Amino acid sequence: MLRTFGNRSKAFKGLATVLVLMIALHPSFALVPGGNNGGGGNFFGNQVGGVAVDANGIVNMAPVKILQGQADLLRKQVRPGNQDLRQATEMRMVSLKGLEKAVEKYMKDGKPGLPEEVRFLAGLQRIEYVFLRPEQNDIVIAGPAEGWKVDDYGRVVGETTGRPVMHLDDLVVALRTVHNARQGAGISVSIDPTVEGRKAFDAVMRKQRRFGNDLLPRLEQAMGNQVISLTGIPEDSHYARVLVAADFKMKSIAMNLTRSDVDGLVSYPVMLKQKKANPRGQSMPRWWMACNYEPLGKSEDGLTWQIRGQGVKTMTEDDVFDGEQVRGAGRVNKFAQQWASLMTEKFDQLAVEDPVFGDLRNVMDMSVVAALIAKEGMFKRVGLKVPTLASADSHYEVYKLPVPKKLPTKASVLKIGSQYMITASGGVQVESWQVASQSEVDNQLAAHHVKSNPDDYINWWWN
Repeated sequence: MLRTFGNRSKAFKGLATVLVLMIALHPSFALVPGGNNGGGGNFFGNQVGGVAVDANGIVNMAPVKILQGQADLLRKQVRPGNQDLRQATEMRMVSLKGLEKAVEKYMKDGKPGLPEEVRFLAGLQRIEYVFLRPEQNDIVIAGPAEGWKVDDYGRVVGETTGRPVMHLDDLVVALRTVHNARQGAGISVSIDPTVEGRKAFDAVMRKQRRFGNDLLPRLEQAMGNQVISLTGIPEDSHYARVLVAADFKMKSIAMNLTRSDVDGLVSYPVMLKQKKANPRGQSMPRWWMACNYEPLGKSEDGLTWQIRGQGVKTMTEDDVFDGEQVRGAGRVNKFAQQWASLMTEKFDQLAVEDPVFGDLRNVMDMSVVAALIAKEGMFKRVGLKVPTLASADSHYEVYKLPVPKKLPTKASVLKIGSQYMITASGGVQVESWQVASQSEVDNQLAAHHVKSNPDDYINWWWN
């Protein structure tokens, strides 16, 4: 939440001080060693995207020194793939039938963890194609891929592009929660102040007549913890942590608590200051990230599908707080929309500079593919069953992380234009079923189907 003081006293005249209420970047952080959980395992302990969760469900930002120390540890654990895997390609195929067998085999052998090539889906960085192969009882997913490395902050990214690789556990969650995506709230995360916190904040502000050094701590205490709400996916999954971390980072950038490394992507307050804008009467916008796909392409025979579009966009709407609840106002702050458009425009660059945004696009890709497979009855059409990957009753369990529940409020000060109030509530909405419901025939796609036919069909992935 942002709020300015009006000219309530001489102390405020010309000051136009803005209070940015947002999630705290606390230094406390507990590094939990990775382990094996039902065969899944995880290299990353408790932090995803630089965000960690303590035993009480409180979300914190991991200090850079700890992330760098973890990166050194991970480099000793994460092995690069073989030469073929490390070869950068715009089209790497991954057989779901072969992937199912590979996971099942390692689990039956009783090995302590899956190899990196399985955990990271052979280095896939996006899913752009889905190929049906009825003669092989298989479905093949395909997209750009390369070898991987651990970067300086402990993130597994492509060796040359810096884009994050996909995770098997995220694909498993997408397949197992596909029907949640078309029901109720679908798959989403939201981080919001409580009603009590908003009331306490307003109470402090009504009594405040001048700015003092003690004000920010009192406002942080008054607002208290903001609540994290997750729907449609396991709250303790890596997928869920990606949604939370991406929302956390988006708000931090929006509210000028974290400086973006992307040229031209400034915070909302800085954008207002640059434009010398006064959004009086257009208060309390919220931002959230959502799917951003074009209609899916499909061949006339329905055997080749293409996932099209950037994947993620930022949206905005004004909120209204009536003293008891927050609701959408049905209108858009034009300045907040300009910032949302800027965030969308810069997303591709941001996904490299901060891979958690690339992770967000990856899980959206996976959920769109899972929805497409379910909606079109693809498993039945090709005669494929993948119970280890897709069944909720499978003995393969995704790695469990502490559940993110709350974010402490953080207050900071900026000087910009005139008086107004905004909030930084919002979230992420994964509307994969709606994306999978829109498609158009593209006669040129059939030519790509031959690429999904391997030379020997011995390995579960190929270029």
